[in-house]
Amino acid sequence: MDKEVVQETANEELDNLASQQAETEQKGTVEEDIASEETPVELDEKDERINELESKLQDEENKLLRVLADFENAKRRNAIDQEALVKYKAQSLLTTILPVLDNFERALAVEVKNEEAQSIMTGMDMIYRNLFEALKGEGLVEIEALDKEFDPNFHQAVMTGNDPEKSSGVVLEELQKGYMLKDRVLRPTMVKVNE
Repeated sequence: MDKEVVQETANEELDNLASQQAETEQKGTVEEDIASEETPVELDEKDERINELESKLQDEENKLLRVLADFENAKRRNAIDQEALVKYKAQSLLTTILPVLDNFERALAVEVKNEEAQSIMTGMDMIYRNLFEALKGEGLVEIEALDKEFDPNFHQAVMTGNDPEKSSGVVLEELQKGYMLKDRVLRPTMVKVNE
């Protein structure tokens, strides 16, 4: 009899466990069914939200790329400006010294007759040459114009002349020397051009 009671109790417990397991499985499938049975409206809203977020992400990536490109451009412009600053650092000084060179040339063009004046002219010539060599060391270059073809980038025509032996557009006379700093024109040469 004890065996029968134990057997019945065990069978009841097994039945209880089986029914509990069946209920749990049924609940799980019901919950899964409820979760998987989203309405098309809910799916459309999720898709819209995903598309919206992807669009915002793409916009932010584009903004970041533009900012990076602007930064690289600014860096490159700054490097070019720094290079030009170093290359043409003497420009303002040379521009202010050009009239001094002109005055030296005018003074040296004067003819002197006595020995005392001649020795002064020799000293002035030495100073002029030293000054000009120092300026050449900084990149000052004289623009050649006489008997060259007129070039508006380097010459400024202030007069015209007529020389039948030379072709039209040739510089006949330099009225004021022009100078360049490396590859930049500081002052164009004032010239008389053949018609």
